[in-house]
Amino acid sequence: MSDTLISALAEHGPWVLMVFFLLYRDLQKDEATRSVLDKNTQILVEMTTMIRERLPRG
Repeated sequence: MSDTLISALAEHGPWVLMVFFLLYRDLQKDEATRSVLDKNTQILVEMTTMIRERLPRG
């Protein structure tokens, strides 16, 4: 893997670094978005549970 990266960098220069950097940043954004969505889902589940517990049964 590292030999491929080194040969691509030697052949194409800084473009290769930019592509890998942009892919890395995209991965970070995806992970951050997923984390926020998971937290929001957890909060919505807790709110739904609280509402169901307070509704009259019948």
